[in-house]
Amino acid sequence: MLNLDLGKFMFELKDGAVKHVGASNKSATVKLYDVEGVEVRTFGDERVKLAFEDDTGNEVEVALFPEEVEEVARGIEMVREESDLFE
Repeated sequence: MLNLDLGKFMFELKDGAVKHVGASNKSATVKLYDVEGVEVRTFGDERVKLAFEDDTGNEVEVALFPEEVEEVARGIEMVREESDLFE
């Protein structure tokens, strides 16, 4: 299940093209639940891409620098040590 919260964005549809209109200080939130597939691969010369897909084909990709990947790995290890989720 993909949850996409675009807040107060405004889009314009003109000649078949979608364009954001308005201030550039907006933000969005994307959440993907019930992940069925995970892929980790290099992305360019400097980053690692994490790709997640659910069973209906929704996909979220995140490109991280090595220090961010290490932080994610530390966080997963902390959850592994402090909870019984992995038992």
